[in-house]
This record gives sequence, C-alpha cells and structure tokens, in this order.
Amino acid sequence: MKRLHAVGLFVLGLAAAGAFSGAVIADVTTSTSTSTTDVTTTAPPTTTAPTTTTPPTNVLPQGVRVAGVRVGGLTPAQAVAAVREAFARPLPVLVDRSSLLLDPTRIASAYAATAVARARIAEPGTNVRLVVGVRGAAVHHWVAAIEKRFARTAADARLTFRNAKPVVRKEKAGRRVDSKALTRRIISALNRNSRLPLRVRTRAVEPKVTSTSFDDVIVINREINRLYLYDGAKLDRSFPVATGQSVYPTPRGLWHIVVMWKNPWWYPPVNDTWAKGLKPVPPGPGNPLGTRWMGLDSPGVGIHGTDDPASIGYSASHGCIRMQVPDAEWLFDHVEVGTTVYIV
Repeated sequence: MKRLHAVGLFVLGLAAAGAFSGAVIADVTTSTSTSTTDVTTTAPPTTTAPTTTTPPTNVLPQGVRVAGVRVGGLTPAQAVAAVREAFARPLPVLVDRSSLLLDPTRIASAYAATAVARARIAEPGTNVRLVVGVRGAAVHHWVAAIEKRFARTAADARLTFRNAKPVVRKEKAGRRVDSKALTRRIISALNRNSRLPLRVRTRAVEPKVTSTSFDDVIVINREINRLYLYDGAKLDRSFPVATGQSVYPTPRGLWHIVVMWKNPWWYPPVNDTWAKGLKPVPPGPGNPLGTRWMGLDSPGVGIHGTDDPASIGYSASHGCIRMQVPDAEWLFDHVEVGTTVYIV
C-alpha cells in the first residue's frame, strides 16, 4: 500500500512539472516571436542630414586691389604671389622706332607683403598703394646704356679747298636721349605699377658750324693777283688786286676778317723801316687805305682800297691786298666779320 501511494505521488509530481515546463516554453516562444516582429516591421525610416560648407575666413575682402591687382577673395599668400607676378611684368620702352623691354626686378623691389597686410584690413573696393623701392644706381646704369646706344654726335660743316677752290662739307645733326626725363618716367611707371609703353623721342643736336657759315669765302691768288668771292662753293665775283712784294709777301694760309672800318685812318707800322718817318693819314683822297678796311687776323694785313690804282695787278704792296676803291666798297658790303679768307 505504501508503494502504491508513493508511486501515485511521483506520477502526480511529474504531471505538475510537465505542465509548468510547457507554460514557460510557450511564454518564451511568444516573447521571441513578438520581439522579432517589432524589429522588422516597426523601425522608423532613416533620413540624410543636409551638408553645409563653412566659408574660409583667412581671405582678403572682396573688391580689394593692390596697385590695380585684384586680390579680393585670395589668401594672403596667393595675394602676395599675384602682386609680385604683376610687378615682374616687363615695362615696354619705345625709343623712336626701337622697342625695348625693361625688367623691373633688375632695378627695383616691390614690398608686396606689406601692401597685402594693409589690404587685409582695408574696406571692400579699396585700391591699396604698392610701395616700390627703386635702386638709383641700377636705373641710372640702364638709362645711360640707352642714351649711349641712341646718341649721335653732331658733325660741323667743314670748309676745305681743292685746286684753290672752296669745298664745303655739309653739317650733320646729332641726336640725344633726355636721360633725366626718361629716368623720371620709368620711376613713375614702376610706382604706379603701370606697364603701358613709355614712348621716348630723341632730341636733335644742332651742329655749331653750319654750311651757312661759309656762304662767303674769299680766295686770293698771289700768283695772278686775283681775288675771288665765293658763295659757298659757287663763284660769285672776282677782282684784280695787288699783293705783297717779294720782300713783304702777303701771308699764305687760312685767315678771317676780324675788323671792318669805313673811311679809316692810316697809321704807319711801328717796326717797319719802310714806314719810318711817316705820319698818320686821315680819311680822304690821299689815304693809302682808300675808303674801306677789312682787317685779317694776320697782324697788320688787310683788304683795302688804294690811292695808287696803277699798282693793281702787281705784287706791289707791303703785305696787304689792295683793290680799286669801288671794288673794295662793293666787297665791304657783301662780306662780314668772320668771313674766311684763303690766300694761296
């Protein structure tokens, strides 16, 4: 009886345990199924948030320029590079018809970093000045080379003689570069950072002696006692004259008229024995010089009239050139101080 009662209790215990175990498994299954359904069916849809770009803060204000170079919106490093690149552009220099290029970096320095630093705090639209340091020796050396290249020395007219006839070689004008003006213009262009062409015209240099200086040339031939007046190289008039005796020869060579007198006094030469005891003669018919005197830069020698017309055509004077009085008066009116006299 006791065994039967124990077996019955054991059976009842197993039945109760099975019922409890089934309830636990069913609850776990149901919970798992519900959780899985929630994950796959009820999760909210995902959305992408909008992307925003932060503008750079280390740039120059919009519209700012440095010496005309746009640097607004650039970083300081970019702005400095842009200013330096613009300054390094060659400066065209046009001398007459020749075109030259000047490298600014060879003669000047641009303080680009300083200008950009000022541009960073400038108001929009400002044009900041670029400070340029020009090296004086370098710019003067460049301008001097240009001056030497284009300079031409003026050539004076020259008077020569061929076969006792005058030959006039015409003058030639020179030219020069105004170096001071060119230097000022180069420095101004660099300070303004301008690369517009600089146009330079050479200036004419006039010769000191022109062919008009030889409009009148007198040639005196002692051998045939003849005086020729040339207009340049063209013969104008000729006259018979008297020249010096063999003991008082008329001096050969190139001379000039230095004094011209009307109705002169005649004074006896101090150191000539032939004039010893003679007294000065006032103007008038008996004056040995006639009515006109054209003195040369050969001491005591001149072209003049005479009170002895019969001596014309001979070597009869004491070194001067005698002419008939009317001829001397005509010549006096057609020459001037400085006229060349060539005696052969």
